[in-house]
Amino acid sequence: MKKAFVKVIALAGAVVLCACLSGCSKKEAAKTGSAKASGQAAVKDASELVSKSFIDPVKGWAKYDELIKQIKLETNYATRTQKMHEAEDILMSNYCVIPIYYYNDVYMQKSYVSGIYANAFATKFFMYAKMSNGAKTLRINLASEPDYLDPALNSSVDGACLAANSFSGLYTYNEKGVTVPACAEGYKVSEDGLTYTVTLKKGLKWSDGSALTAEDFEYAWKRAVDPETAADYEYMFSGFDGYDDGNINVEAVDATTLKFVLTAPCAYMEDLMAFPTFYPVCKKYVEAHSTKDQPGAWCTEAGFVSNGAYVCKEWKHDVSMAYEKNPYWYDAANVTVERLEFMLSADDTAIYAAYNAGNLDFADSVPTDEIATLLSTKNSEFYIVDELGTYYVAFNAKSKLFDGKTPEQAACMRQAFSLLIDRDYIVENIGQTGQVAANAFIPLGMADGNGGLFKSDATAQGYYDPSAINKDAAGTTAKAKELLMAAGFKFDDNGKLSAETPIAIEYLTNQSSGHIAIAESMQQDFAAVGISMSIQVQDWNVFLEERKNGNFDIAREGWIADFNDPINMLEMWTTTSGNNDCQFGR
Repeated sequence: MKKAFVKVIALAGAVVLCACLSGCSKKEAAKTGSAKASGQAAVKDASELVSKSFIDPVKGWAKYDELIKQIKLETNYATRTQKMHEAEDILMSNYCVIPIYYYNDVYMQKSYVSGIYANAFATKFFMYAKMSNGAKTLRINLASEPDYLDPALNSSVDGACLAANSFSGLYTYNEKGVTVPACAEGYKVSEDGLTYTVTLKKGLKWSDGSALTAEDFEYAWKRAVDPETAADYEYMFSGFDGYDDGNINVEAVDATTLKFVLTAPCAYMEDLMAFPTFYPVCKKYVEAHSTKDQPGAWCTEAGFVSNGAYVCKEWKHDVSMAYEKNPYWYDAANVTVERLEFMLSADDTAIYAAYNAGNLDFADSVPTDEIATLLSTKNSEFYIVDELGTYYVAFNAKSKLFDGKTPEQAACMRQAFSLLIDRDYIVENIGQTGQVAANAFIPLGMADGNGGLFKSDATAQGYYDPSAINKDAAGTTAKAKELLMAAGFKFDDNGKLSAETPIAIEYLTNQSSGHIAIAESMQQDFAAVGISMSIQVQDWNVFLEERKNGNFDIAREGWIADFNDPINMLEMWTTTSGNNDCQFGR
C-alpha cells in the first residue's frame, strides 16, 4: 500500500537538511577521485549488461502478466514460491523499481494512552484505546488530507487506517496481528479449497441504523471490480472465479450467508477478507451520493454511512476531521473512547510541536532531528515497530528521458542511477531508527507461502550490494559510467557527463522534510557524475494522481505489504493494476 510517509523513518527537519549539507561534504570526500577519472574504456553493448531475466518493460510486459497469472493458479506451493522468485527477477532486471531501504514504523503516544495497536502492514487500530487521564477524546495525527475514504478507491496507508476504524470487513486484525472474525462469525471451505461459505453475525447494522446483510458485501465486491469504479486494488479479486469475465462469483445466499468461489486455493484469504477493498459499502447511500464520473463522491464530506467503530461527523478539509463512536457497531460495548479528532498535516515540525504542547495524544510523525534525543533518553512515548514494506524510487518506463534508447539502454541508465545512491547515508543519517538498506523489492521477513521465508539470506539473494558506493566508490562509479556509456552517454576529462550528452531529470515527491532530505542526498549522488536532478514537491493528493497517470520521470515511492505473501508485492506491477506507477506494459 502506498505510504503517505509522514513517518519518522525518513523524516528530516531543517536542522537535518543542514546536517545533510555537512554530511554531503563527507560523502564527497569519500568519493574523491572516483568522479575524476573518466576512463573512456571500450564501450560495451547494453544487451551484454542487462540480466538474463530482462524483458522490455513496455512492449514485452505480457510475459510478466502471464507469470503472475500462473502464480495465482499454482497449487504446488514450492513451485509457486519459485515462480515468485522468477517474477521478482524480471521486476528487478529493468531497474524501474530501485529499492532504498526496508521500512519500520515509528510513532509517538502519550503515556496515559493504551490499547492502540498496529499490524505489520502499518494499519493503526484506535477503537480499543484506553485513556487513563479520564478523557473521552483521542487526538491524532496520521497524515495530511486523505486521498480517498472510499474503501474501494483508497490505496494509501493513512486512508487504510481511517477505513479500519470506520468500516468493518468480514475479518480484522487483533492486537497480536492475527486475523479474527469481525462481521463474520466464521466460514467453511469446500474440500478442494475453492468455495467459501461465510456466516455473518446476526443483527449487523449500518451507522444509520439500517440492516447490514450479505448483499452489502456482494454489492461492494462487485463494485470494486467494476471498471467504472476504477479501483486501484481491483486485481485483489483476480483469484475469484469469473474475474476474467468481469463477473466475480460471489453471492448472498441469504441475509447472513455469503458464498464465493476461487480459481485456486488461497492461503491468505482471511487477510483479504480483512483488507479495505473487501469492506462493505451501503448501496443505497453510495448510489444516492455518487456519480459515474465520481464513484467515490459519497464519502467526500462528513456524515457518510459506514459500519465501523466510528463515524465521520466533521471534516474541515486540509485542517481536521472528527469521528464519533458508532452505537450500531457490533462491538460498540467495548469502545470507551467516544471521539477521534484528527489533525490533518504533513508538517512534521508542527505536528511534533502540537504533540509536545499537549494538543495531540498520538502522532505518526517525528522530525528526524529529534530522533537521536528520543533514542538516547529512551523516551517511553517513542515507539519503533516492525513493518513489512520497502521505500523505493520509481522510474516511469515511458518517460521521455528514455526517448531514442533501446529497452536495454534505458535499463542500463536506470541501473547506473541505482549504483550511485548512498543508501547507507540515508538510513544512518535520515532514517536513524534501524532501517536496513534494501537490495530487493520484496522486504526482509516476508513469508514465502510455503512455510518459510522468501529470502533466507538477504545478501546472497539480493540483486546488488546496497553499500557498494561506500565500500568501493571508484569501482562502483566506474561501473555506473560503463552502464551510461553503453546507453550512449559520454564523459569529459573531469569524469562528468559531457555537454554533448547531458542528463537532466525531475524528481517528484510529496511534502515531507524527510522525502526532501532523501531527494537532496540522491541529487548529490547523481551530481558526482554530472547528472542534473531538480526536485518538485507536490501536495499528497496531486502527487498520487501524477504518479498514477505517469506524469513523471522519477518519483519517490513506498509500499507497505497488504498481507504477508510476496504475490502482494508482485501483482501490483501487472499492466492493468491501478498501482502500476512505473507504467509497465502500457
